[in-house]
Amino acid sequence: MTTTQNFLAFDLGAESGRAILGAFNGERLALQDIHRFPNTPARLPGGQHWDILRLWNEIKQGIGLANQQTNGKLAGLGLDTWGVDFGLLDRSGALIGNPYHYRDRRTDGMMDEAFRRVPRAEIYARTGIQFMFFNSLYQLLSMVVAQAPALESAQTFLTIPDLLNYWLTGRKACEFTNTTTTQCYDPRRQDWAWSMLEQMGIPTHIFPEVVQPGTVLGELLTGVRDDIGVQRAIPVIAPACHDTGSAVAAVPAAGRNFAWISSGTWSIVGAEVDAAVINEASLGYNLTNEGGVNGTYRLSSNVGGLWLVQECRRAWLRQGEEHSYAELAQMAAAAPALRSIIDPDHASFAKPNEDGGDMAGRIRAFCRATGQPEPSSKGAVIRCALESLALKYRRIIENVESVLGYALDPIHMMGGGTQNTLQCQFTADATNRPVIAGPVEATTIGNLVMQMKALGVISSLQEGRAVVRRSFDVKTYQPATGRAQWDAAYGKLNSIIELQARI
Repeated sequence: MTTTQNFLAFDLGAESGRAILGAFNGERLALQDIHRFPNTPARLPGGQHWDILRLWNEIKQGIGLANQQTNGKLAGLGLDTWGVDFGLLDRSGALIGNPYHYRDRRTDGMMDEAFRRVPRAEIYARTGIQFMFFNSLYQLLSMVVAQAPALESAQTFLTIPDLLNYWLTGRKACEFTNTTTTQCYDPRRQDWAWSMLEQMGIPTHIFPEVVQPGTVLGELLTGVRDDIGVQRAIPVIAPACHDTGSAVAAVPAAGRNFAWISSGTWSIVGAEVDAAVINEASLGYNLTNEGGVNGTYRLSSNVGGLWLVQECRRAWLRQGEEHSYAELAQMAAAAPALRSIIDPDHASFAKPNEDGGDMAGRIRAFCRATGQPEPSSKGAVIRCALESLALKYRRIIENVESVLGYALDPIHMMGGGTQNTLQCQFTADATNRPVIAGPVEATTIGNLVMQMKALGVISSLQEGRAVVRRSFDVKTYQPATGRAQWDAAYGKLNSIIELQARI
């Protein structure tokens, strides 16, 4: 009889964090929710920050609860979250200030400043990463421009999961999948983009070693174990510390030429490839080459995602009108189809309500400015957002296919967004391809799969994906009728994007 082994995965998402226990019996993986906690930025007069010390205490609490649940037999633990954000350590290893949150305004204007120092095409040739105003490169450059004392005294740069792993193990290292999101890493040289960083004026001595996903970083520090009452040593593994890297590791695909969509606050759309694709075409489409597991890359692009819906719901809640996500989906289903289309990635939608006005108002304003009917009801606003997201997915998939020279089929959609069945169906309709939705907890599952691979419990990623197929249900959505209407709406989206690019 195979002994069940227990692994703990932490996933820090844009709205909440969770500790989930994975029990593997040699055939199937079962999940158990151990601990959930909010993960919202702390707004100070000086900007938006991670509430990092509270999160650290939540993580320790989660380890303690998992240790109790497994009677002290936790085989390993791993942590993931989103990319780009970081902490800086001084020469004694102490954290210098609260890490900034990527939606903070300090990066305003920094992309133009970066292009003055290093041409845009050269930055892409060095890093292969899409241009997004909040990338670590522009966060660091903002500190250079401001002559920030924190940067002047910094000795070590660690992305957020690497910072937490340092506190867990004492090891200062940056995990590969998260490192690539910084736009400070050169995938061709497989090292930090040293000369580009020097040209930017960013101190290069702060960047530590880069380790691959599936690296055992060390054991839980004795002091941490004492804090939470853990008696035995627990290996700490860097899975894919970038949440999308972990999510793609959990895609239940048997073949290779599939498209994938990680759907949540952000949507990320792309393909799994064997090497970074950095050329004129990928630059033109602003595609990114983020690190994957097993030496792969994720040729992809970010899309604003369900952030649009979340911000609408949050604004309505402040007005005393509370709606569940299921209720909003029902309202959207009842609204007229494909009346107005937005670009989910337009700059006007990037900021939270506090900085940019309420999201529903911004969606209506965009429609008005582009000569389209304004969505009049809440359902119409949400439908506009969901249909526009599905159409943007189609655009990115077609761009990726154009660069790769082959078709991507089917589409695997995973993550919390797959619970929105309307969004899944819209995606199948907009792309005219089958959409295989699930698993919902893909990020956590991929995190667990990489832990098991790191410790030799499974032998390969292919075996891990087979475990996912055996363990979790998926649902397939086929394209419905209305092809001509979706094609017309797609043409409208493309026209809007091209018009905005000329303004």
